[in-house]
Amino acid sequence: MRRRALPGLLAACLLAAPGAAAEVTEERLANGLTLSVRENPVAPVVAVSLLVKMGTRWEDPASAGISNFVHAVMVKGTARRSGSELAEAVAALGGKISATGDMDHSEIRASALARFWRELLALVAELALEPKLQPAEVDVERGFLLSRIQKRRDNPPARAFDELYAALYAPHPYALPVLGTPESLARIDHAAIVAAYREGYRPARMILAVSGQVGAPEVLVEARRLFGGLPGGAAPAEPASPRPAGAGRRVEIEMPAQQSQILLGGLAPSLDHPDHAAVKVLSTILGGGMAGRLFVELRDKRGLAYTATSYYDPVRGPGALVLYLGTAPENAARAEEALRREVERIQREAIGAEELRRAKGYLLGRYVMDRRTNERQAWYLAFYELEGQGRDYPARYRGAVEAVTASDVQRVARQYLSTVTTVILGPR
Repeated sequence: MRRRALPGLLAACLLAAPGAAAEVTEERLANGLTLSVRENPVAPVVAVSLLVKMGTRWEDPASAGISNFVHAVMVKGTARRSGSELAEAVAALGGKISATGDMDHSEIRASALARFWRELLALVAELALEPKLQPAEVDVERGFLLSRIQKRRDNPPARAFDELYAALYAPHPYALPVLGTPESLARIDHAAIVAAYREGYRPARMILAVSGQVGAPEVLVEARRLFGGLPGGAAPAEPASPRPAGAGRRVEIEMPAQQSQILLGGLAPSLDHPDHAAVKVLSTILGGGMAGRLFVELRDKRGLAYTATSYYDPVRGPGALVLYLGTAPENAARAEEALRREVERIQREAIGAEELRRAKGYLLGRYVMDRRTNERQAWYLAFYELEGQGRDYPARYRGAVEAVTASDVQRVARQYLSTVTTVILGPR
């Protein structure tokens, strides 16, 4: 039975939710660090997101995974306390803290009860500015990361996605796995970890965002005290990354598994491209939940897939529109052919007004729901600033989605799904 998509009226109500209009205050310190504070009086919680311009986009095959490696070592202790003592200090505030690397950025993320916002911000500053980075921890974390890499390789969906990005993006850095490779991790020693940390944690590369039941003036004063003493410097130049080959390769991987993984991916626009909203709508029409065409046509009607969805995440560089099916091995050939036919259909036939309206409602409703927690609001504040979009991006994005027409969807389907890279992973 098909689930009804989010009605337009409900989507409109969500978009007008009080949390979406909360007060945001911004400031750039003299040393180049950017501060953003969102006052949200609704819940007694505070969240902090410190994004740093270091990630896969700045890496190469020899240093792949170093951004995530740095943050895995950072959380093992600071100059003032061990990793366990840091975890206990945050837990005493009713919160948590973590640090990870990603494609366009790395992040220190923390949350706690709002009345402890000063203590939480101090712990974030301590982790960011005073990590111990002990040599012994580098070797320990290397072993842990190698086990995570092997676990991803043994997981059919995870491996299929890694293989797709490697084939689709090469030689662009987005082809590299965020965790790195066994070869790159073997090369990364303590000196490389320290050098990468020092290069990344410079004020001009850092965006600090706070969201919660706090007063912006007080938070800004405390943030200036904690981070204002860092020496300034010029903002880093954007990495000169090679363009992805984007050639329509087909990769077949034999792997013992109960399911076959079928992925079709095409290069897509970056976050700041005029076609970004249209491709988001296209992705939603094809694989947006239980009302998406792939789910309805290939799973519900024909029983050719257990999982049928699409992915198109915002990034600074070239994006990727990925269509994904998980199916029984005996259905793999028919499922792949049916998936290609759905791509051809949306390229050939204009979508109807009702389907377009439903997709927009679902897309915008999910977007608002994703931004309802302070943790996500803090991340979005920092992320849009890091990507050069500014805090007004949600309103501009909503307007761009609402302006997408049926002809826009057909045009971007023809443009960005004309040459696709295919990965088929499963048993013989």
